[in-house]
Amino acid sequence: MTHTLTLRRPDDWHLHLRDGAMLRAVLPATAAHFARAIIMPNLVPPVVTASDARAYRDRILGALPENADFTPLMTLYLTENTDPEDVAAARAEGLIHAVKLYPAGATTNSASGVSNIDRVRPVLEKMAEIGLPLCVHGEVTDPDIDIFDREAVFIERVLDPIRRATPGLRVVMEHITTRDAVDYARAQDETLAATITTHHLVINRNHILAGGIRPHYYCLPVAKRETHRQALRAAATSGEARFFLGTDSAPHTDANKLQPCGCAGCFTAPNTLSILAQVFEEEDALNQLEAFISRNGPAFYGLPVNDDTVTLEKTGAHYAAHLDTDEGPVTIFDPGFPLDWAVRA
Repeated sequence: MTHTLTLRRPDDWHLHLRDGAMLRAVLPATAAHFARAIIMPNLVPPVVTASDARAYRDRILGALPENADFTPLMTLYLTENTDPEDVAAARAEGLIHAVKLYPAGATTNSASGVSNIDRVRPVLEKMAEIGLPLCVHGEVTDPDIDIFDREAVFIERVLDPIRRATPGLRVVMEHITTRDAVDYARAQDETLAATITTHHLVINRNHILAGGIRPHYYCLPVAKRETHRQALRAAATSGEARFFLGTDSAPHTDANKLQPCGCAGCFTAPNTLSILAQVFEEEDALNQLEAFISRNGPAFYGLPVNDDTVTLEKTGAHYAAHLDTDEGPVTIFDPGFPLDWAVRA
């Protein structure tokens, strides 16, 4: 029986760090375990231009703990006024590694997102030309579409038409939550990849709603049926190169989570590696964990794997229930079961 795992140091291909006091509070949890992360641009105001991304990167680097080894991989927030040449210049500088598509109104701070795809086609064509990935929040926002169906409808109505109209565009389906998304990803060529979160491997919609509402499990895209969770676990543990980790770790203070219209997001940065080791062990796939957290993402983004390593030991792991910040406490995601694997300090 395996009691120690030494793996290439992982990366997080979908991370929310927020800004200001929240950034300073949550960044150490990611920097302790991850070498790099794709940083989400949905601040208020959003990170729209190269200048915005440069300033946000500098704030992240300024908030790093002393001697921390962490590289933020910046993204731009796609709007209907995004300048293709600004995007290309930011890519050429090495400043950005992706552009993020939020359908307007789909999730936290997405009001500036895209309502009409036709208006961003010049940007998408430029991105295909220069090999810059498009990260998509894959949900439609039509109020007539049930929230549990919005990912499947997005694939049919938005994503597949985008890819057909823009050959060669590299696309990441972020935080997929359905068997539909898994099946679609598997049916495509190497220009399409998909990230899977830690929490969607653990919870289904019953965890949010059955026996009482659990707001700290509420996220967008919302967790789906158990059959979909099982499809995600099979994909994540398969070793297939198109699937890799994007935690979508999204801190909100408890006050904002618990209000009548609470915020969506699960804060998983502190305990993700312990949870994932447990999930992969349950699926008899510990030999595929390194591919999911450390190898597949860099391969898709055209980056080298990390040289250093991280070690997990099967000695039991315990995490605080909350992270204290200057804005208030943030609840750390509770998987609902004891964690056996601890990250060696």
